[in-house]
Amino acid sequence: MKTNRVNVKQAITEGETSLGIEFGSTRIKAVLIDSSFETIASGSYEWENLLEDGFWTYNLVDIITGLQTAYSEMKKEVERNYGITIRKIGSIGFSAMMHGYMAFDNTGELLVPFRTWRNSTTSAAAKELTDKFQFNIPERWSIAHLYQAILNEEKHLPRIDYITTLAGYIHWLLTGNKAIGIGDASGMFPIDESTQNYNESMVKQFDELISTKGYPWKLIDILPEVYIAGEQAGELTEIGAKILDQSNNLQPGIPICPPEGDAGTGMVATNSVRKRTGNISVGTSVFAMIVLEKELSKVYPEIDLVTTPNGSPVGMVHANNCSSDINAWLGLFREFFEAMGQKVETNKLFEVMLNKALEADSDGGGLLSYGYLSGENITGLEKGRPLFVRSPESHFNLANFMRTHLFAAFSALKVGMDILTKEENVAIDSILAHGGLFKTPLVGQKIVAAAMNTPVSVMATAGEGGAWGMAILASYMMNKDQEESLEDFLDKKVFQEADGQEIYPDQLDVEGFEAFIERYKKGLMIEQAAVDHLIL
Repeated sequence: MKTNRVNVKQAITEGETSLGIEFGSTRIKAVLIDSSFETIASGSYEWENLLEDGFWTYNLVDIITGLQTAYSEMKKEVERNYGITIRKIGSIGFSAMMHGYMAFDNTGELLVPFRTWRNSTTSAAAKELTDKFQFNIPERWSIAHLYQAILNEEKHLPRIDYITTLAGYIHWLLTGNKAIGIGDASGMFPIDESTQNYNESMVKQFDELISTKGYPWKLIDILPEVYIAGEQAGELTEIGAKILDQSNNLQPGIPICPPEGDAGTGMVATNSVRKRTGNISVGTSVFAMIVLEKELSKVYPEIDLVTTPNGSPVGMVHANNCSSDINAWLGLFREFFEAMGQKVETNKLFEVMLNKALEADSDGGGLLSYGYLSGENITGLEKGRPLFVRSPESHFNLANFMRTHLFAAFSALKVGMDILTKEENVAIDSILAHGGLFKTPLVGQKIVAAAMNTPVSVMATAGEGGAWGMAILASYMMNKDQEESLEDFLDKKVFQEADGQEIYPDQLDVEGFEAFIERYKKGLMIEQAAVDHLIL
């Protein structure tokens, strides 16, 4: 242990480290790792989005304050634990929630407040561009935000000199380089896998579409330059070093890797960048990302097409609702406990209740649930009403109740995934799952394995998060062997000794989920009726 501590101190002193900073939706986190990919120190900053003038946003003051606070906390942790002030870092990378819209003029002034991925104000633009390109353009993509601003004839448009994502903005601020990683770029505008760049024919289509507007820019001139994982996308400038480290200890000249989106760092943190692999991220919402071997045969509004940080195409299925309704029901059971004069720890409550699902009928006993706190685009619901339904013949017991809610949490996702696996015959060798639901061993894994009909693993590293994944990308840039692919770097170096538990789908569970999903699809009109008639 002492030797390890000496090695870590030397790594910090010599700058043999990598730093990842990720701007998540509720937290900005900085993670410093050593050359063995172990976390040395971390720091964070809690923040919330704001609804201003009809747009969800974060203000620039919070963005910079959060960056500096997360870095400062990490730096202080190093000083406390190792007695060293950070002056050198081997490599740095920045990541953030994907998509959204940040537009700047030629002086660097932000023209309108940052519009985040959460805004659903671009439906007209997204639909028109999808029809035009014959390529699914989600509402949250940067190009949808830009085109909606054009449809709305917003005043800032003639002044645009540069548009980027939040990660691209931070990178530009600290390096002076208008760069973006290909994964994050794929949430701005469609990517051509063969050129590893923006789709040239679609860029031309867009310019033709807006040609009568007379703007003094072409699309390609205002987009950031696309970089692939492993490339250097700039270095920390003197001004950038002063912004990042207010104590002025950090030296400029540090190599910076391409900025990435949180989807890309999630893929890296779960070792899911090789073709035929995927990952599922479970929380308030749930999304699955499957690395594709070939293009899909047609456009599906349920499937977003993005890329890995090294440019492989990814089919992304994103459902707006997942664990919130389960949490609400377990909150009700907690109230019952307390009303009976009992105390129960949250982890114990979840463990007991989730494990009941393993005792249930394979299809949930004929029960039905919709955990829709908000609308769900995959199933065509514009709004949500959490709903639980049963017939007199249903087997209504606690085990079936819990299994039904777990099935329901993944049902919208399954509808989208079935398009990939059943209609497009996409092959999936393995899926890695991460999120709070998997803290209870086995149960969540078994349910996901049944839904996807694919082996599902949970790794210890899955909890490390996107900032750690970004630090890994920064390390890859500096420490890869010549011509070593990101997949091989992750397999052979980062995850070679990673602990993980793989569960194969149980045939009874698979058949039970298939029976449930048919009931779920037929019952969607009940959910629609609740939306139509239950007015709050």
